Parts: sequence; structure tokens; C-alpha cells
Amino acid sequence: MLLRVLRTDNYYDYIKNSMLQRLIESKGIIKFKRSTGWVTIGADPIRESKRDNVISDTERRAVKD
Repeated sequence: MLLRVLRTDNYYDYIKNSMLQRLIESKGIIKFKRSTGWVTIGADPIRESKRDNVISDTERRAVKD
């Protein structure tokens, strides 16, 4: 699936869905278009990076009495 994006150089482009997170993290785009409309990076809610949601092994372990 291709997504329409506005790049930081003010050019519109189409990218693969798999590239979206990388471009968001590298600040390579200003906004992208969802089925519900345009999403502006930094102003509108977007999905979180999976790297930010990683739980360490010590947090996963249950405390045994």
C-alpha cells in the first residue's frame, strides 16, 4: 500500500507503508495522509515506535514470595 506524504523539502511523494515509521523517526516528512485525512507530525497523534514500548526482562518477571 502506498501512502501520500509531504516531505521536509515541501514535495509530495508516495511511499510504502513499511517506510513510514523510519521517515517519522528521521524527520524526513512533515505530514502523511490517512484515510481520515492529513496527519501533521508533532501536532497530531501518531503511532508509537515499537522500540519505545519494549519492556526489559526485569520488569516482566513476577516477584515471588
